[in-house]
Amino acid sequence: MKFNSPMAIGAVSLSSTASIRQWMGTLDYRAEFGDPTVDPVHPDYRGAKIYVFWHENILQPLYMRGHSNIAMLLSRHADANILDRVARMMGFGVVRGSTFNGGSVALRQLAERAKRENLTITPDGPRGPRRRLAPGCVFLASTLGIPLVAMGLGYDRPWRVGTWDRFAIPKPWSRARAVVSRAIHVPADLDREGIEWHRAGTEKLLVDLSDDAERWACAGDHRDGEIRLRKEPSRVARRAACLPGPAGVTLAAEFDRLGLQLVANAHERPAA
Repeated sequence: MKFNSPMAIGAVSLSSTASIRQWMGTLDYRAEFGDPTVDPVHPDYRGAKIYVFWHENILQPLYMRGHSNIAMLLSRHADANILDRVARMMGFGVVRGSTFNGGSVALRQLAERAKRENLTITPDGPRGPRRRLAPGCVFLASTLGIPLVAMGLGYDRPWRVGTWDRFAIPKPWSRARAVVSRAIHVPADLDREGIEWHRAGTEKLLVDLSDDAERWACAGDHRDGEIRLRKEPSRVARRAACLPGPAGVTLAAEFDRLGLQLVANAHERPAA
């Protein structure tokens, strides 16, 4: 159902925000970080990041990391008008645009925001295909010199909506899990093959981390080094995003740490 009038959009946005806060507040959140300092609420967090996660799991970061100096890229399509309002109410900045509509304008705005804020992108949105990473986040990381952080998110057997992304709605009082990479450096001045190689590798990384988070949520077991997460604003991100931060590790190094097979051919589609 589409809402076009400002009054209707405002009313639905208010009720949606209240529902998300109450619903998502019942879940048990735990995370496994390759480096805990990539979390903007960590006291040792330094330097802006580009956080990427699949569109289907947007409710988890939307609820958990508001007021953490993060700007979210959303489509210019009317379908995103309510999400725009909800994101702002939850404590996110918003940039409207996509590779299909307003992309160059959005990239300029994101470049300006990156001087003082973190960025977050759902790289398979707004049109899909599901879990297929578009190259925009890789291009942005390469151009701006800001590392990517891949966030694998999952719930314990959530309900799935019949949309292109199979949008996940967690069951109340269920488990939510996050498996998060270290900051990943994307080299500057990549050619087309270099962008494709990093795009395919980042896609495979995000798919594997997401699958791992879903398995963990379903199993309900404990992991060494896991952190119990709570909803909280960042006390450091507003000033620390402007400070020099770690450049990040290479994509190959992150694959080695996780024991994953790196994509050998830039043109080879990794398994999803």
